[in-house]
Amino acid sequence: MLKLLGLKELIESISRERNLPRLSVQSAIREALLKGYERYRRAQNLDRKQFDEDYFENFEVELDIEDEGFRVVSTKTIVEEVTNSDHQIALKDVIKEVEEFGDDAAQLVGQEVVVDVTPDKKEFGRMAAMQTKQVLSQKLRDQQRQLIQEEFQDLEATVLQARVLRFERQSVIMAVNSGFGQPEVEAELPKREQLPNDNYRIGATFRIYLKKVSRGQQRGPQLLVSRADAGLVVYLFANEVPEIEDEVVRIVAVAREANPPSSYVGPRTKIAVDTLDRDVDPVGACIGARGSRIQVVVNELRGEKIDVIRWSPDPATYIANALSPARVDDVRLMDPETRQTHVLVAEDQLSLAIGKEGQNVRLAARLTGWKIDIKDKAKYDFEAEDTKFAAARAQHAVELNELEEREELEQLEKLEQLEAERLQSDKLNAQNQQVNSELPLTSYEEIQEEFESENQTIY
Repeated sequence: MLKLLGLKELIESISRERNLPRLSVQSAIREALLKGYERYRRAQNLDRKQFDEDYFENFEVELDIEDEGFRVVSTKTIVEEVTNSDHQIALKDVIKEVEEFGDDAAQLVGQEVVVDVTPDKKEFGRMAAMQTKQVLSQKLRDQQRQLIQEEFQDLEATVLQARVLRFERQSVIMAVNSGFGQPEVEAELPKREQLPNDNYRIGATFRIYLKKVSRGQQRGPQLLVSRADAGLVVYLFANEVPEIEDEVVRIVAVAREANPPSSYVGPRTKIAVDTLDRDVDPVGACIGARGSRIQVVVNELRGEKIDVIRWSPDPATYIANALSPARVDDVRLMDPETRQTHVLVAEDQLSLAIGKEGQNVRLAARLTGWKIDIKDKAKYDFEAEDTKFAAARAQHAVELNELEEREELEQLEKLEQLEAERLQSDKLNAQNQQVNSELPLTSYEEIQEEFESENQTIY
C-alpha cells in the first residue's frame, strides 16, 4: 500500500469546501489516482507508442481511509507464457502462491486473478503525481457541476434570492440558494440581463430570474440569471396579487424593455391582464389600494415604469388599451392578415401615444402583436388611406394567386414526370415478358426423360 498521509482529513476538507458528499470525493480521488497510475505505466512502456481506450479497464484503485493509503489492483488472466504483463500473469507465479492445487494446477490457465500492482513511492514519479492532482481537480469540478444540475434543473424559469459576490468584466457574480439548508452556488448576471437602475454592490441582495442551467463543461458559473427578463415581472405580480395566485386574474401578455436603446429612456413594462369574474377588476387588483401592490413591484425593479392594461378579445379595444396612458380616438384595422393598424389620436396625444423615442408604441406593438401606426386624426385622409390599402391588398392577392399557380404548375410537372417514369417502367416490363415468352420452354417430363436416357447410357 502506498501511504497518503492526511487522506482522511483531505476528504473532509474537500467535502466541506466544495459542498460535496464524502463518497463523491472518494470516487474522484480514486479516479484521479487511477489516471496517475496510467501515466506511470505509460512512462514504463515507452516502446508501446499507443494504448487502446480500454487498455487500463482491468485496473482499480482501493482507498484505505483508516490507514491513509491506497493500493492499485489489476485483474489478470493466468497464461502459460506472458505476452502482456498488464493483462496476464504466468502460471508458475500463481503456483507459488497457490501450492494446494499440486498436479492440477494446469486447470488455472484461462482463469482470472486479482493482483496487487501498487508501485513504490519513488517509482510513481513526479509526473504521475502531477497528473493525479490535475485529474482530481477536474473530477471535483465535474462532481460539483453534476450536483448543481440536479439541484437547479427543476428551478429554471423561477425567481430566487441572490447576493452579490464579486464582479468579472461586465458580469456580476452572485450567490444563489435553491432552498433552506442548501449551500450557495455561484451564478452569472451578464451585462445585458442587468437593470440600469440597480446598484450592484458586494453583499447587496436581489431577486433574480433563473434563466438557464448550463449542462455543458463550460468554465465559470453554470447558472445564468436575469433581472431584465419579463418572467421576473410576472413572478413579482403573482407574489403580490392574491387574485393572480388564486387564478381569478390571469396575466395574458407582457412586453418589457428593461434596457432601452437610449440612456434618455428608462426601463418600462406593459402587462395585459384579464378575468372571467365580472365582480373583479383585474387592473385594480394588480394596482391595489392607492397603488400599494404595484408600488412593491416598482420598488423591487428600482423605479421601473409599469403600465397595467385590460386585455380584450377585440383587437381594436386591446390596441387602444395597450397605448395607455394616451387617449385613443379610433383604431382602424387596415389589414388583419398582415396585422397592420392605424391608430388615430388628437394632436396633443401624439407624443404621449408614441412615447419617448417611440417606446410606448413599440411596447404596445409587442404586447398586442399588431404593427401600429400612430396618426393625427385632424390630418388623416380616410379615402386616400383606404385606397392605398385596397391597392396593396389587391396586389397581395395577385401575388398570392401567382404563387399558387406556380406551385400548382410545379406539382403538375412532378406528376407528369412520375407518370412518364411509370410508363417507361411498364414498357420495359412488357419487353422483358415478350423476350421470356419467345425462349424455348423445357417441361419437367422432358428433363426427366433426358436424365433417364443419360443414366441408361452410363450404365
